[in-house]
Amino acid sequence: MTESGTQPVPALNIANVLTVLRIVLVPFFIWFLLSDNAEYSWWRWAALLVFAAAIYTDKLDGDLARSRGLVTDFGKIADPIADKLLIGSALIILSALGELSWWITVPMLVRELGITLLRFVVIRYGVIPASRGGKIKTVLQTAAILLYLLPFTPQWPWLGLIAFLVMLAALLVTVVTGVDYVMQAVRLRNTGTGPAEQISGAGR
Repeated sequence: MTESGTQPVPALNIANVLTVLRIVLVPFFIWFLLSDNAEYSWWRWAALLVFAAAIYTDKLDGDLARSRGLVTDFGKIADPIADKLLIGSALIILSALGELSWWITVPMLVRELGITLLRFVVIRYGVIPASRGGKIKTVLQTAAILLYLLPFTPQWPWLGLIAFLVMLAALLVTVVTGVDYVMQAVRLRNTGTGPAEQISGAGR
């Protein structure tokens, strides 16, 4: 793929390196959160810090990709996968620890896994980039998880209620954007063109 129809963008660039770094951070996040075992110890703080750092790389790699013209097909595929690994592991562990209901986690995971598989199914026709709704979904999920991860959230019921409401909003947007991605995939398959081919740098 070429940017702006000129020179090809190498897959090995700072934006994609940050995306890979986010994937590398996921096992450490899982380890720290499981080590805490809902005891809200310093392990919880470590998990929170790793999660926050990983989320920051998500914003940074996207900003760099757009500002420096480093948008690549690899980034468009790897970036959402990195997000799903991080968000998905957080949701699963929080539910396993009894802090988040499975009826929230399961639909989110089904949507994320389904859309990821869908991207690979239609990749021969083009790449489905992250949409505005998908980015809003990620922001809501991230905010909710950060609130759930805070060690003092259980001690402050009002904070727990806010975390739950934000998570419900994330669930709603997750389902709605999932339907939108399916519609994009159908159009892409039928026409052979889609947002990924029509708009350069539409999203990673």
